[in-house]
Amino acid sequence: MARRTRSTFKKRQKEIARQQKQQDKQARRLQKKEEHEETTPLAPGEDPDISGTRIAYECDLDICVHDLATGRYMGERAPVLIVGPCGTGKSHLAQALGHCAVRQGVDVVFGTCAQLTASLNAARATGAYDRKLTSLARVPLLIIDDFGLKPLRPPADEDLHDLIAERYEQVTTVVTSNLDFTEWDQAFPSNRLLASATLDRLRHNAYCLVLDGHSYRAPKLAPANTKSRVANNSKTTHA
Repeated sequence: MARRTRSTFKKRQKEIARQQKQQDKQARRLQKKEEHEETTPLAPGEDPDISGTRIAYECDLDICVHDLATGRYMGERAPVLIVGPCGTGKSHLAQALGHCAVRQGVDVVFGTCAQLTASLNAARATGAYDRKLTSLARVPLLIIDDFGLKPLRPPADEDLHDLIAERYEQVTTVVTSNLDFTEWDQAFPSNRLLASATLDRLRHNAYCLVLDGHSYRAPKLAPANTKSRVANNSKTTHA
């Protein structure tokens, strides 16, 4: 029995080593590719270019998620951008990454884009804007959920830009959105130049995960015999 346990343990060790080697190889390949790429600022009115990002479609999505779970991206201070249709698990995945970070001793703040910009605006009304902005800018991992769900009107668009600019290459930000990457500038309908400046910082060196598939919130169909059982009960009651 002991021999069998040791044999199983050794097989598991080999499998973990193989997976880690594959992840490291993928990371080196992406790093080498990035060294030959240049990220240029967007011109006003120009659609966002995501050539400077690491798209999860370039590798196995499971490998990318497991690599992110290690927290290595926080050491790189790299943003993580998660997009996909409604109900495909974007917020769930972002919260899972936050949970992994907390278990590693990292402070995490989670909130929707609307909540975060509203809190900054509320702080402005009480004269505490700078203190609130500094507090959010220093959080090691900030998760901004539902970016672009509502258009950013002044001063929310400027507040988000200031927050992203303060965090740029200093700490890590995770963003989820229902919008495709090429549609992110639509979240700034009042100021396309501000959109370019903000999105340029977000996409630089970012890990981009594209989720697809059917919504997990799809309604469940009742079993076929449920209707007949309810009907029979109704007849019995009337009788």
